[in-house]
Amino acid sequence: MYNSKIIGLGKYVPENVVTNDDLKEWMETSDEWIQERTGIKERRWIDPKTSDDTTSIMGAKAAKIAIERAGLTKDDIDFIVFATLSPDMYFPGGGVKVQELLEMDTIGALDVRNQCSGFIYGLSVADQFIKTGMYKNVLVIGSENHSGGLERSTRGRNVTVIFGDGAGAVVLSREEDNTKGILSTHLHSEGKYAKELALEGPSTGRWVDAIMEENDPDDVSYYPYMNGQFVFKHAVVRFSEAIMEGLKANNLSKEAIDMLIPHQANLRISQFIQKKFDLSDDQVYNNIMRYGNTTAASIPIALTEAWEDGKIEEGDIVVLAAFGSGFTWGSAIIKW
Repeated sequence: MYNSKIIGLGKYVPENVVTNDDLKEWMETSDEWIQERTGIKERRWIDPKTSDDTTSIMGAKAAKIAIERAGLTKDDIDFIVFATLSPDMYFPGGGVKVQELLEMDTIGALDVRNQCSGFIYGLSVADQFIKTGMYKNVLVIGSENHSGGLERSTRGRNVTVIFGDGAGAVVLSREEDNTKGILSTHLHSEGKYAKELALEGPSTGRWVDAIMEENDPDDVSYYPYMNGQFVFKHAVVRFSEAIMEGLKANNLSKEAIDMLIPHQANLRISQFIQKKFDLSDDQVYNNIMRYGNTTAASIPIALTEAWEDGKIEEGDIVVLAAFGSGFTWGSAIIKW
């Protein structure tokens, strides 16, 4: 049985930078208020006046870079796994759009809807395809367009200030040395807390016509809702559990971690995990201050940047971990 190995990485973020001070145009807030609670200084939002970016287009742009860096062509890719909570359309998903945009052969495209954990879930799925020998090269993408669906008002402030747009991608390829590449992935969920971080409508549970008929100006069900403190408290526990589970599965201690790349949900969560595992600043990569929370895109964007900055070297133990809506969470242990 094969292992899978990341051989190419790419990222793309919109050009439009939205600072904390810019948000004061729509809501009562301040740079100090946002940084104190989240660590975020700015984020990228698609500007529809100057850009044609969509979730799929951003994903395709990141994927093209990853494929080129892998030394492959689009014709070498056997399968696409596309993670997002914000597809261009309700259906079909973004994977098939990437296949079209990159003018690929009629390969399969799978969409993963696991929100902040989406990239970890997608990576795990791709890893299994390669381990079983079904595919040799799998493209895994995380891409999000949050800005078009955020409530730009004081009422929606607690959610809106956090999220940004962007995409990241990796190419997974067959690795015959079982001591290298993705050593293991670990996935979990706890659906009883689904509504603590959710967007309930429009959906099959509450279609557009019902929302329009009610015409309730106070209805916020079509904007994302987050019980911030509740999510935070669960995140710090599940992050830790997922990381320890991965280390134990591979007989590794926390001292073996060379680089931890957590999902960029909140800088305070990352700092809590860093302290708990006694990791130095050089052992944890954070970029939420520049991009906000890009959900399924956050880990591949951060992983790409860490690699570009020379912070990940061959032989390093790299740990990826995420927690988010669902609740879902997971980790991946990689020998680079």
